[in-house]
Amino acid sequence: MLTVQKDTPASHRGKGWEIFTDRIIEEVNKKEEPVVFMLWGNFARSKKNLITNPKHLILEAPHPSPFSARSGFFGCNHFIKANEFLKSKKIEPIDWQIENI
Repeated sequence: MLTVQKDTPASHRGKGWEIFTDRIIEEVNKKEEPVVFMLWGNFARSKKNLITNPKHLILEAPHPSPFSARSGFFGCNHFIKANEFLKSKKIEPIDWQIENI
């Protein structure tokens, strides 16, 4: 996940990260083991065309920012869906619990 300047959505754009992140997506897409891609927000969703391996699962939702989370991110159940997919492929599900240290 890329961070942005406070109150400046998309402030990470145009700084070269797109080249880097596209390349990472392309490399992960080559994996034979199934992968779950969670594309949150329009910018992430625009990367869907880079994910061509039918073994992978693509989950899409609005961005979880305070500006748009209520328009579909809340209730999308991506963490549950990801684990259901992984279990169906005999892959260990992810422990999504955040623990205080």
